Amino acid sequence: MSVDLGSRFLRWDVRDGVAFLTIDRPERRNAMTASMYVGVRRAVFALAGSKHLHALVITGTGDVFCPGGELGGDHDDGPSGMEAVAAFGNEIIPYEAIRRCRKPVVAMVNGTCQGGGLLITLMCDIAVASERATFRAPEVIRGVADSYFAAYLPAHVGVAHARDLLLTGRRIDAAEARAMGMVSRVVPHESLEAATLEAVGELVRGAPEARWQMKRIINERYGDVDRMTIDASVASAEVVEGFTAFVEHRTPAWVPEGFERDGRL
Repeated sequence: MSVDLGSRFLRWDVRDGVAFLTIDRPERRNAMTASMYVGVRRAVFALAGSKHLHALVITGTGDVFCPGGELGGDHDDGPSGMEAVAAFGNEIIPYEAIRRCRKPVVAMVNGTCQGGGLLITLMCDIAVASERATFRAPEVIRGVADSYFAAYLPAHVGVAHARDLLLTGRRIDAAEARAMGMVSRVVPHESLEAATLEAVGELVRGAPEARWQMKRIINERYGDVDRMTIDASVASAEVVEGFTAFVEHRTPAWVPEGFERDGRL
């Protein structure tokens, strides 16, 4: 079956009743445009509405799974920023669609996973990560108060770890991510696809209604997402400065003198 995902940077493939969604924008290190985020949501809806698909696997290309949103403004496959919000409305956000999908969604984390990519991973039923993968939530050091992370991450890693990760934006490796509870399985890189397919097989052997009810109850542990906070934050002066500093490879202006690190935090 073919699915129009609305972005040339997303690849859709079906093998033996399992759909594979591959984030494929290597020239921008798989940075997500607005249309790509919409496409992830459409892929989840395609899974949910199909009589022939049993599960969805989300992965990336090369050494990058998904680093989150495009910060340089290069949305060359459709509308960007607030234009996309106006065009698509709430459809731009894929996280809740994954959370509420009755069928299994699995993250095959092949490399760098941060920002929106990490949120996608957290919402998946099982996250299988390569031992080479790294994880990060850098939103605060970009000027974004991301209330999705504030709602989701503590349920996985606990309050102390969530504070550490969200308030510092520090990068962790796959072993630490698994120890915290951010992902469920870490495997040798060359075994990633086989281990992911094994996880899919284990999931689809469950009774569909019982599996969904268990997923629904477990996912009720997530907090409420404060959409007003993130909507206000993405339109703030801090976001403008944070994104500009990232693109210009410099430290944001709010960092106190003497606390600077290398330009691209």
